[in-house]
Amino acid sequence: MHISFFKPALLTAALAFSFAAAHAQNIAIVNGKAVPKSRVQALAAQLERSGRAVTPEMEQQLREEVIIREVFLQEAQNKGMDSTDDYKTQMELARQSILIRELFADFQKNNPVTDAEVKAEYDKFASMNGGKEYKSRHILVEKEDQAKAIIASLKKGGKFEDIAKKQSKDPGSGAKGGDLDWANASSFVKEFSDAMVSLKKGEVTSAPVKSQFGFHIIRLDDIRDAQLPKIEEVKPQILQQLQSNKLAEFQQSLREKAKIE
Repeated sequence: MHISFFKPALLTAALAFSFAAAHAQNIAIVNGKAVPKSRVQALAAQLERSGRAVTPEMEQQLREEVIIREVFLQEAQNKGMDSTDDYKTQMELARQSILIRELFADFQKNNPVTDAEVKAEYDKFASMNGGKEYKSRHILVEKEDQAKAIIASLKKGGKFEDIAKKQSKDPGSGAKGGDLDWANASSFVKEFSDAMVSLKKGEVTSAPVKSQFGFHIIRLDDIRDAQLPKIEEVKPQILQQLQSNKLAEFQQSLREKAKIE
């Protein structure tokens, strides 16, 4: 009698335990289908890989996102959308993209850019951009006669900045009185840079300087040693560029080794 009396209670306790265990592994039951916690963890990991920090406050948002995805997923499956040719094609393309992304991530993980490589690249940059920097102004016009007239006007006391604003056809510098700011000589076309570096501070070219853009009147305002950023300031950009270069070389090497008929 006693054993028979306790059976329903034991069964109820077992069912309750089973239900609690299921909820410990799942975040919800949607239309009778369990939604595992692992989906929330997978979504959080995806966000972290994209560079977004996952905070404790976001846990409820992620849970709701996973649940609503399950609702939409079930509806799409009920409509048979997971058996169409278009769906299968898209899934195959997604599979390819994921595998390729993982391949590239694995390559970069096992082939990191070293500090020595960063320094070598910085030294190369410094050697190309070192030396002198020039602060100059110019007035750009289309015709040589116009340029000669401007030079004559400057010799009579005309103000370079005012003439540049009124007559220069270079919209960028013209509006600033012809100011080209500090720049390395190699930043300009050869005809311009040759004429500029031959000037002394405060001098204006005595004749128009012809280039592919027209005729220039150039004034050299100042000269200084090149002001290069410190390696720490540009290290992130150098790292990114070198990583891209390495990955591109890896991709090219795979293409060249492949037997394609």
